[in-house]
Amino acid sequence: MMSDIAYIGLGSNLAEPIGQLQKALTTIHQHPNISIQYCSHLYSSAPMGPQDQPNYVNAVCKIVTSLSPMELLDVLQAIEHDHGRERKAEQWGPRTLDLDMLLFNNVSMKNERLTLPHYGMSEREFVLVPLFEISPDMIMQDGKSLAAWVSNCSLNGLQRLAEDIDYASIAA
Repeated sequence: MMSDIAYIGLGSNLAEPIGQLQKALTTIHQHPNISIQYCSHLYSSAPMGPQDQPNYVNAVCKIVTSLSPMELLDVLQAIEHDHGRERKAEQWGPRTLDLDMLLFNNVSMKNERLTLPHYGMSEREFVLVPLFEISPDMIMQDGKSLAAWVSNCSLNGLQRLAEDIDYASIAA
């Protein structure tokens, strides 16, 4: 029975980013232990790291799963790899696909592979705004509302894109 709730941040700025997110969501949805409940609109955001790279396309999805946090991480990293993601020493460089587990129920954990909640969430408009879109009443683990987190972050050029995910093809 799938009863655990997780939120996944998706991002891409290489090799047709919207198509990369579409394919990633389809792959996530097809996993037998994961069901996508909601997905935000797509957003364009400036890169966090080196500025000599294309803007990112970002979204956040809410899933239910029967996987543990570490099992889900393994699935997400396998999807990244299958979509051409290369893990390099350069942090915040360009990538075909980035899948970040943002939240998993109310779990707090930190090990060499996974930190929950995601360590940089509170400063990342490209995470907070799409997360707020799909879960506006969320209370964060510090007891503050997600709305308060969003109101305290800089939007830093974040723009909602007119193009969106084709949900009919994900469910097919």
